[in-house]
Amino acid sequence: MIHAHAQAATRPAWRTVNITPAERAGPIAIGLAAVIAGAVLLASAGSELAVVLDALLVAAGLDLAVTGALGHCPLYAKLGYQPRSLRETR
Repeated sequence: MIHAHAQAATRPAWRTVNITPAERAGPIAIGLAAVIAGAVLLASAGSELAVVLDALLVAAGLDLAVTGALGHCPLYAKLGYQPRSLRETR
């Protein structure tokens, strides 16, 4: 039997959860709203600049939604930040 600590050590960094459930809800909701808004705007975009900006809005929304859904924030990982509620007690 492998202990939870040993499993966490072998798990890829992007699979570790470093966002609390409350923090996950915001990016998911905002990300989905940005994807929908970007898709609607993209459908009615008139200029090339509008198409590029709308596509960027969709991409940013997808990034937020995926970050929230996976529960892993690459910036938090890079900074070494982990919310107090997710820290292991020893």
